[in-house]
Amino acid sequence: MDAYSSCTQCPRNCKAHRDEAKKGWCGENADLRIASACLHFGEEPLVTVHSGSGTIFFTGCTLRCSFCQNYQISQQGMGSAVSVQDFAEICLSLQNKGAENINLVTGSHHIPVIAAGIAAAKKRGVTIPFAWNSSAYESTETLEHLKGLVDIWLPDLKTLNPMMSKQLFDAEDYPQVAKRAIRWMIASSPLDIVEEKKNGRKKEKMMSGVIIRHLFLPGRMDDTIMTLDWLKSHADGKACISLMSQYTPVPFKGTEQELEQRDKSLGSFQNRLVNTAEDTELRKLIDSYCFDYLFYQDLSDDTSWLPDFNRIQPFSNALARPVWHWSCGFTDGQVQ
Repeated sequence: MDAYSSCTQCPRNCKAHRDEAKKGWCGENADLRIASACLHFGEEPLVTVHSGSGTIFFTGCTLRCSFCQNYQISQQGMGSAVSVQDFAEICLSLQNKGAENINLVTGSHHIPVIAAGIAAAKKRGVTIPFAWNSSAYESTETLEHLKGLVDIWLPDLKTLNPMMSKQLFDAEDYPQVAKRAIRWMIASSPLDIVEEKKNGRKKEKMMSGVIIRHLFLPGRMDDTIMTLDWLKSHADGKACISLMSQYTPVPFKGTEQELEQRDKSLGSFQNRLVNTAEDTELRKLIDSYCFDYLFYQDLSDDTSWLPDFNRIQPFSNALARPVWHWSCGFTDGQVQ
C-alpha cells in the first residue's frame, strides 16, 4: 500500500518504509495489529448507552505518553495481525453482541487500511456508528480518509503546553496539531444526540458528533485551565466536553532503560492519584465555564480498572466483556 511507503501518515513524518516490513516511529510496519476487542462500559454515557461500546484496541501509537495505561499495546508491541476481512468480522461480532457503536482506539498510524476495514464492515452488514478514539495527534489530510465512514470522534486534548507535551509525549508540536485535528472533527460531524428507550429505560445516545476529553494531571491545574479556556472558545455548543479526574499511576514493566526514561519524564508533574482538594477545585472551575454539554468523573481511589492486555479479559469484569483477544482470536466467553 502506497500509504506505507516513506510513511507520512502522522505528524511525525518519519518516512519509514513500512511497506518493506520496516517499523515507523509508531512502532508498526504495514501489518494492522489488534490487541483486544470487547464490549466496554467505561466510556461516556452517550457512547456506552445501554449495551456498551464495541471497543477495538490497535497496537502501536503516534505518541509515547509516559503515563499511558495501555503501554503494553501502544509502546511494547502487544497484538496480533489481522486482515481487512478479519477486522470486518470482529466489527460484525461486536454488533451482534449488542454494541452501541464500533469504538476504534489509537489507530492514527493505520488510517488508510482502517478506512478500508470500515468500508468492508459496512458491506458485511455493520450498521451501528463508528467512533474514532484518538490522541488527536493526527494529520487532517490523513483524517480525510475517514470522512463519511466515522460518525463519532473521541479525541483527547491532553495539554496546550508545548513544554509538557515535549516532556511527556516527545511531541512539542502536539498543541497545534491537536487543535487543528479537533477543529476538523467538529466541522466534519455536527452533534446529533437522540433519546433511545430500551427495556423501559430512556437514555441519550450519540449518533454523530465529538466528545473532547481532557485528563487532569495532578499538580498541573494551570495547564487544565489553559485547555478549558480554549475549549470554551472553540468547542462549546459544538462538541461535548469530558473532564477526567481518573489519573492513576501505572505499575509499569519494562527494561531498566525504559523505566529510567519513563520516571524522568513523569517528573514533570505529580505522579499520584488526584486528591480531594483538587477534585473540589476542579468542580468549582468547571462550573464557572458553564459548558453546554459536560461530563465529569466522580473521584475514586479504585485502581482495579487498569488494564492488563496479557489477559483475555484485560479489564475488570464490571468494566468490559471480551469478544476477541490477540492470543486466541474470538474468546467465546472465556475470561482469564
